[in-house]
Amino acid sequence: MENVNTILLSWYDHSARDLPWRVSPAARAKGQTPDPYSVWLSEIMLQQTTVAAVKAYFNRFMIRWPTVSDLACADDADVMAEWAGLGYYARARNLLKCAREVARMGAFPDTQDDLRKLPGIGPYTAAAVAAIAFDRPAPVMDGNVERVMSRLFAVTDPLPGCKPALYDHTARLTPQTRPGDYAQAVMDLGATICTPKNPSCMLCPLNTQCKARAMGIEATLPAKSPKPVKPQRYGHAFVARRTDGAILLETRPPKGLLGGMTGFPGSTWSETHPEPNPPLPAQWTQSDTTVTHVFTHFKLALTVHSATVGQDLCPTHGTFMDAAKFNSKSLPTVMRKVFDQACKTFNEPANA
Repeated sequence: MENVNTILLSWYDHSARDLPWRVSPAARAKGQTPDPYSVWLSEIMLQQTTVAAVKAYFNRFMIRWPTVSDLACADDADVMAEWAGLGYYARARNLLKCAREVARMGAFPDTQDDLRKLPGIGPYTAAAVAAIAFDRPAPVMDGNVERVMSRLFAVTDPLPGCKPALYDHTARLTPQTRPGDYAQAVMDLGATICTPKNPSCMLCPLNTQCKARAMGIEATLPAKSPKPVKPQRYGHAFVARRTDGAILLETRPPKGLLGGMTGFPGSTWSETHPEPNPPLPAQWTQSDTTVTHVFTHFKLALTVHSATVGQDLCPTHGTFMDAAKFNSKSLPTVMRKVFDQACKTFNEPANA
C-alpha cells in the first residue's frame, strides 16, 4: 500500500473532475490556490446532496454573494429562499451564522481544530476545508472515501460500526504532500469509478492493490446494517388565495424542521391524524390526494386544503404575499408539493 498516494495523485492529475468550486491540479501546479469561501460553501451544500444537484445552487450563491463578507451581510430570508430545494435547512441557518463569524474574524481559520469552532462545521467539513483550502494533512472521509477504503482494505464489518477502522485507514494514507489534492482524488475515485453499484474495477488505478477485488467481494462492500423503519406522521396544510391573487404564507419558527423557511399554515405533524386548524374561515376544498415527503427521520403525509377568499379576511396566523412577489420555487420541497397539489384545485398550472 506504500505507493497508493503516488498512484492516486498521478491519476487525479489527469482525471480530476471539473467542478466550479475546485482549483484543477494544473492550476495548483502554477500557483493558484483554492478560495476557502468556495471550498467551505461547496462542502456545506454537498452534505447529504449530490454534486449534480449542488452545482446550480453554488453558482447562484457565488453570483449573488461572491465573498463570505457579502454572504454575512445577506438577509436571512433571501438566503433561505436561495437554499430552498437543497434540504436539511439547518445547514442554511448555520451557513449564515458561520459567514458572520468569519467576517467578524476577518478570514477563515486554516487549521482543522480552529475550523471546528465555527458554527455548522463538524469534523468532516473542518477536515475537508483544512485539507483542500489550506493543504493541511487532515484525514477527509465522506461516503465515497468510506467505500474506497472498505474495498481497498476489504473491511467486511458493516457500517456504521466500522467507521473507526475506515477512518484509521484514511488517516494512515493521508500524505503530508498535496493532502488537498489527495483527498479530492479519493473522493473522485469513489464518485466516478469505485461506485456503489457495478464498480469499474478495470479502470481503477488501484485495482492491483484492492484486497476486496482480489477476494471477489468488491460489489458487496461496504456492508451496511439494516436501516430502522421510519415512522409515519400526518398533518394538514392550508393554501389560501385571495381574489387579487395574493397567497397566504407563514414563516416557520427559527429552530426545528424547516426552521426559518416560508411555507403554508397548517397543523402539527404527529403520528396520529391531527385536527385541521384553518388559518381563516373559508369554503375549504380538501384534496383527494395527500402530499407525501420523506425526511431523514420520518415520512410525512399532508392533507391539502385549498380556498379562494375575499380581501377583507384577516388570518389568525400567516401573512398574505402579493402574487407578483410569490415564487413557488423559493419554497422548501415539501411546500412546493403542497402548492402543486393546491393548483390542481385552483385549476391552474403549478408554476402559476
